[in-house]
Amino acid sequence: MLSYAFQILKQSNYDEVASEKFENAQDLFAAILSKGIAQQLKQGLYREYITKNETLSVMRGKMDMPETIRNRIQRKQKLACEFDELSENNLFNQILKTALHYLLIDDGVDAERKVALKKVLVFFDGIELLEPSGIPWSRMHYQRNNRNYEMLMNVCYFVLDGMLQTTEKGEYKMATFSDEHMARLYEKFILEYYHQHHTYLTEVKAGQVKWDLVGDNSESMIRFLPIMQTDIMLRLKEKILIIDAKYYSRTLQKQFDKYTLHSNNVYQIFTYVKNQDKDNTGDVAGILLYAKTDEDITPDVMFNMGGNQIGAKTLDLNKEFLLIAAQLDRIAEDYFQREMAVNE
Repeated sequence: MLSYAFQILKQSNYDEVASEKFENAQDLFAAILSKGIAQQLKQGLYREYITKNETLSVMRGKMDMPETIRNRIQRKQKLACEFDELSENNLFNQILKTALHYLLIDDGVDAERKVALKKVLVFFDGIELLEPSGIPWSRMHYQRNNRNYEMLMNVCYFVLDGMLQTTEKGEYKMATFSDEHMARLYEKFILEYYHQHHTYLTEVKAGQVKWDLVGDNSESMIRFLPIMQTDIMLRLKEKILIIDAKYYSRTLQKQFDKYTLHSNNVYQIFTYVKNQDKDNTGDVAGILLYAKTDEDITPDVMFNMGGNQIGAKTLDLNKEFLLIAAQLDRIAEDYFQREMAVNE
């Protein structure tokens, strides 16, 4: 799943990572970071302007007048200056160093992998470590000069925000993924799998569905409605399949000794499909794709709801990857088979 979620592994310098087997997720992360950072070092670490305040013999930048006056009172012949300087000690590199630090002290990382991490860590000597719980992930913005960092930052996010937990003694230890992060990884994996292996499709994306509103003031009223963001939207010509990936500890809800699909999930996929198929063509379908749990009952149903196919299926991730791939292939091929036959 990680290999597909981080599609950058298709690049030539990651071929070795993509073909290796890893016992632990943190070991895979260590391999990705060691190779990714080594590649980035060849291009140079990202630098950005940061504001510095120093007392100098000559003027630089702009003068800090109150501090300079204090220096004169103390008979110091120095100027207090404030200036901007290009520096590698910025948030992006600080996050990289912090992730390297915690992977190096983790028992789940292979010894050889730690040697590779130490080789790249020496280039971060003047860069500060961060407190993982205080990293401002929302401040991460990418532009032309730091675009290569996006995949590396995603890996660091999984390590530092998804797997790192605080012990009772206030120390950190590496844990398994939280359900929240596994859910995001599950969605990304399915999307990238279809993107890479079902190239016959016209479109594969996580697209938004527009509300099918009528009336003169519909455009002004739409701001009060929530955004309908799909996890996976597959299109072949006029046919569309919307897949909503669900990663729960319990697939079904129980009420009065009866097991049913989660109500909110059904309402959600129904709303997506009906608003996407505003002309009522029946060419839009929706599937709730649950990750299989240890429950005895797992959903595998399709209904005709007002002319549209809507249902729920289960993806068993506790199998060899070829079998997981076959499950995903079958979902797309069952729905698009008529159009595929025409193309052939």
